[in-house]
Amino acid sequence: MSKVAFITGGTRGIGKQIAITLAKEGYDIAVNYRTENDDLVNTKAEIEKLNVQCFAVQGDVSDFDSTEKMVKDIIEKFGQIDVLVNNAGITKDMLLMRMKKEDFESVIDVNLVGTFNVTKNTIPYMMKQKSGRIINLSSVVGISGNAGQTNYSASKAGIIGFTKSLAKEVGSRNILVNAVAPGFIQTQMTDVLKDEIKEEISKNIPLKRMGNTSDVANVVKFLASEDSSYITGQVINVDGGMLM
Repeated sequence: MSKVAFITGGTRGIGKQIAITLAKEGYDIAVNYRTENDDLVNTKAEIEKLNVQCFAVQGDVSDFDSTEKMVKDIIEKFGQIDVLVNNAGITKDMLLMRMKKEDFESVIDVNLVGTFNVTKNTIPYMMKQKSGRIINLSSVVGISGNAGQTNYSASKAGIIGFTKSLAKEVGSRNILVNAVAPGFIQTQMTDVLKDEIKEEISKNIPLKRMGNTSDVANVVKFLASEDSSYITGQVINVDGGMLM
């Protein structure tokens, strides 16, 4: 029987690459999306070419009832969730002096509360099967902070605390909980940056380049595999050495 991986925000960028990478390992894939779009259609088609099932579930991770329904639909379809990747996230960058209250709250609601909502609804099934992997996408700015990102940095720092606490709670049930903290990764979010800004960023990275989505997805693949069976409560930076 195939293992099942559930990736939130899994239709583009890092989430899409994680979904495809796990599909290549033989996982049946459940991807969450908010609204139907070409990204969803293309991602589903790419995954199904790999001879695994792809089940798309619509929902808003910041809404508890929505996440409860998503998880129930996946269990109804596949009977299990072996790997949960909490990837869905948004940014609303602004200096705190100018940041609106709703811009702070919406980033926390999607990134941090969303991680709680999806995990809270998934964990009972993992507890019952006495196994599971939960991999949360944090960020290096959740460790270092970053001007103009008090909301995003707070949400990603919160995910690290959440990860470590949950790892202590569920380790005895053979459920491993880890976080991945990407640095600057080439995605649609960074494509909008001017070339000179990208060059300046690369100069400050020891490996002298931005990462790509595969760099992150391969670490998720490792944490989902049996090769990581004695690793829990950890944060792995995928940042080319930017933060040491």
